[in-house]
Amino acid sequence: MDPGVHLYLATAAFIATHFIPSTPLRAALVGAIGAKAYTGAYSLLAVATLGWMIWAYGKAPDDSLWVGLRALPALVMPVAFILLACGLFARNPTLIGADRLLRNPEPARGIIRVTRHPMMWAIMLWALAHLLARGELKGVVFFGGLFAVAAVGTLLLDRRKARMLGADWTRFSAVTSHLPFAAIVRGRNRFDAAEIGWRNPAIGLALYALFFWAHPLLFGARPV
Repeated sequence: MDPGVHLYLATAAFIATHFIPSTPLRAALVGAIGAKAYTGAYSLLAVATLGWMIWAYGKAPDDSLWVGLRALPALVMPVAFILLACGLFARNPTLIGADRLLRNPEPARGIIRVTRHPMMWAIMLWALAHLLARGELKGVVFFGGLFAVAAVGTLLLDRRKARMLGADWTRFSAVTSHLPFAAIVRGRNRFDAAEIGWRNPAIGLALYALFFWAHPLLFGARPV
């Protein structure tokens, strides 16, 4: 099979896999095999389709579409890594198993005041920056697929959480926003640098420095 076709198929499979939780199929599978078995099987499937994407991307031809903005990831990725670290290591009600945090008197604190999806915005920034930097058809498919999963996935997640959590999610979404800083600009929240602190941004910048140094070793290409 043509390597380019492999990439299209792998990306389509990856996208389809990540939309399963937002369809009636999820409830049917959970009812049939149980929540833990479903989570395990879903995780394996997601990793497998991502691995297929990565393999297919490496094999696909380098069909250039435009002159890539090679320096863009070096500028964008520090922000992406800070969002990733702040979303992962701070008090984040959108993480799996953290729904109880929505019942706190002030559910949106720290980076969640900026956006309720900091980790997904990290993925979107990463994907978009690399798509523009590569300037290749295979990059549009690969990074565009990842961007689509993160962007559409957050919208579907919001809808599913609103349906499942009711008033708790309504109160949370009223003081947060999907788009970074939108709730702050509209006066529904405020920026509080002290709540974000220095530890998690420092972790994010350290991870950025590590990946910047290791990029040629891991991916066979210099970041700039």
